[in-house]
Amino acid sequence: MKLLVIEDEHSLLQSILEYFTQEDFRCEGVATYSDAIKRIDYFDYDCIILDINLPDGSGLKLLEDLRKSKKDDGVIIISARDSLDDKIVGLNYGADDYLTKPFHLSELNARIKALIRRKYTKGVDILEVGNLKVNLSSRTVTYNDRSVALTKNEYDLLAYLLNNKNRVVDKQAIAEHIYGDQTDNMPSFDFVYSHVKNLKKKLKDKGCEDLIQTVYGLGYKLTI
Repeated sequence: MKLLVIEDEHSLLQSILEYFTQEDFRCEGVATYSDAIKRIDYFDYDCIILDINLPDGSGLKLLEDLRKSKKDDGVIIISARDSLDDKIVGLNYGADDYLTKPFHLSELNARIKALIRRKYTKGVDILEVGNLKVNLSSRTVTYNDRSVALTKNEYDLLAYLLNNKNRVVDKQAIAEHIYGDQTDNMPSFDFVYSHVKNLKKKLKDKGCEDLIQTVYGLGYKLTI
């Protein structure tokens, strides 16, 4: 899962990034409005952690622009403003949740996971396709109740395809989801083919039918 943290307090930004990297999120962090706009324009995120008080612009304006562009990235506001009016304003601008500083990272983690469950699985922890089950909480995969050992990238790929089931996703979108802004430094997207090939082999070895189709010239589609 991809997480963007927009926070100008350096120590808090680093703490959030370190915590959620250990939780197996693909994390990116910025400290300014201008840098945040660039990331949001080029990439999609499962969740954005947004401080509304930024040194060069309003986080609420950023949130407003995000929603006007019809992007559905989840957004949790983190702010020292704790009045009911501030929370109502943030939610009315399109935030999914509002957390007042200071807070425990474990609470932020729980809120992010709840948001992702609502967004992708209608409140449940498990994505299922026939006998294939992907547990979003434990980040485990089973087929016919037999464990399928996947690398972090293979797991992220499978979850991404499931979240976009019956839709064609191109190599660039997959690369950006798995590697974020590191994708800019990669000479090609050939590694996506390798990840797809390895994922399909591991699923086939467990007896799973071939769910992932190659749409030549376009990308890949998980069909159910």
